Amino acid sequence: MQPIWLFLVSILAGFVGAMSGMGGGVVLIPALTLLGVDIKQAIAISIVSVIATSSGSASAYVRDHITNLKIGMFLEMFTILGALTGAAITLIAGQRVLFVAFGLVLLASWGALFLQRHEGWQPIAHQDRVSRWLELEGSYYDQATSQTIAYQGGRAYLGGPLMFGAGLIAGLLGIGAGALKVLIHDLVMGLPPKVSTTTSNLIIGVTALAGSSVYLAAGMINPGLAAPVILGIVSGAFIGTRVLVRLTNETVRRFFMVVLLVLGAQMLLRGILR
Repeated sequence: MQPIWLFLVSILAGFVGAMSGMGGGVVLIPALTLLGVDIKQAIAISIVSVIATSSGSASAYVRDHITNLKIGMFLEMFTILGALTGAAITLIAGQRVLFVAFGLVLLASWGALFLQRHEGWQPIAHQDRVSRWLELEGSYYDQATSQTIAYQGGRAYLGGPLMFGAGLIAGLLGIGAGALKVLIHDLVMGLPPKVSTTTSNLIIGVTALAGSSVYLAAGMINPGLAAPVILGIVSGAFIGTRVLVRLTNETVRRFFMVVLLVLGAQMLLRGILR
């Protein structure tokens, strides 16, 4: 396999990952399997690349004061445990199961957002007691609207356990599960889409680090494949972060939905037809 093709595909994956908060694996894994890489090895490489995507994009979002560090650190406790569990399951799972599971996760995420497509973000009016105690709130300057957006996070008592499930899928499929993390931020905790995406980018790196330790111990990470992938992912993530801050919240959500639908359908069909 030519490293140049890996590099170019990885640039696209990194761009999509930074723009959508999904970590790039949703593009990288389908592309690697189409190029002939075994899906388990693709998952292992992808979860390492997720760390690079998170590092490349999350640092820029933190600098721009969009990422909510307190919310991210609270939720990371749950995703780490889930990632370790999910990676252990992948080592013993069949390939067809992984293809189908990958597609179903993405399509379910798309369906949840589709049902909410006509509902713009609305700030939480009354913060629950647990979220207030954790001080899950913040503000950021939105370049697209030239306004400072203040918000409060809610339902932390649901967000934490659900993040364990997202971490489980992250370790299982090597995608960072940013799709699910963004949904939990949006639909459960009531965060603005830009804060959801940027905070997801922070969390997926820590989640992927936990999951990749399992694949590394099993000898499934090929350095020759991982090197051009990581370089491309970081380059694409850098480009994506520069674009996202100039877009509206609605544009970010629409982009996110298109990616989920196309890749979810493709992976599901490949799993069924194997």
